[in-house]
Amino acid sequence: MSKSLFACAIAIGLLSANYDPAAAGTAPLEKLTVNVFPGGFNWPLFVARDKGFLAQQGLEVTVQPTTGSVAQMSGLASGKFDIAMTAVDNIVAYVEGEGDKSVGKQPDFFGFMGSDSGFLSLVSVPEIKSIDDLRGKTLLVDARSTGYAFVLYDMLRRAGFKSADYQVVPAGGMVQRWAAMQKNSGAATLLSTPFDILAKDKGFHQLSWATQVIGPYQGNVAATKRAWAAAHRKEVLGYIRAYAAAIDWLYKPGNRDEAIRILRANLPNMPEKLAEQTYGELLDPKAGFFRGAKVNMDGLRTVLRLRSTYGSGPKLDDPSRYYDASYWSDAMKAPAK
Repeated sequence: MSKSLFACAIAIGLLSANYDPAAAGTAPLEKLTVNVFPGGFNWPLFVARDKGFLAQQGLEVTVQPTTGSVAQMSGLASGKFDIAMTAVDNIVAYVEGEGDKSVGKQPDFFGFMGSDSGFLSLVSVPEIKSIDDLRGKTLLVDARSTGYAFVLYDMLRRAGFKSADYQVVPAGGMVQRWAAMQKNSGAATLLSTPFDILAKDKGFHQLSWATQVIGPYQGNVAATKRAWAAAHRKEVLGYIRAYAAAIDWLYKPGNRDEAIRILRANLPNMPEKLAEQTYGELLDPKAGFFRGAKVNMDGLRTVLRLRSTYGSGPKLDDPSRYYDASYWSDAMKAPAK
């Protein structure tokens, strides 16, 4: 650990002044498996691992990709991994028993840290040039009742659509939906950065940004099961601290070139130009990763409003059923000296 990084870590309150790098280097690391949707929005996790922020917290993380929300929620329920980086709407759905029937109701699921808004934009095939052109078309979603589907429904409602004006087909996660779009299996879908950039470069149209239409939105969170978190509180707090430190590091202009190198090292098929464009979107001061890895409570209320409107259950108005702020609050406290 360099002197400058050591000083930075102390300055942002993630390490105590009497932290001993040598001692930390010899301590065994706790191993965690984190399941993610593939994409550039995992940048803070890449940085936290590659720059040693996780190791400073005594953690070694294996990043595991998923093919979609059903597979991810099934794996979380069965204990195939420890933490899921997922849309908080997925957590709400399964807590309420509105997720896929094969997984069932999961009241033990909860989020403990925020990451971003989801970076969602509505993207259409080249021949579709406006939202109004989507009438009568087939649109792609992860799953009908999760995976940002409700964001899509709300964007279309605000554009004057009724549910009978379009069809939806489940196609899986972002990678799967983008692949399906290129095969003309659907007229439009919601994509996150950098898939929206890839789409525009191929002549697809970015019709609108989700948050500009529906307002604040809590997208990705770190989630797990309450029983697991209670038994591994130290690891959960360490994960939050490392992730928050990585976001702080990413936003520093002097780290831009190294940040892009880290992104491309973890996504080796990403061209340099695309990585630079991704930097501009994911680290936009107003619309990028959430500072301090803090949950956007207004955005979480939007999630509950959408599920209350488009889901099959009752009105949802209690964020504490899906998010426990105590973990983030304890993680952000300066370590005792």
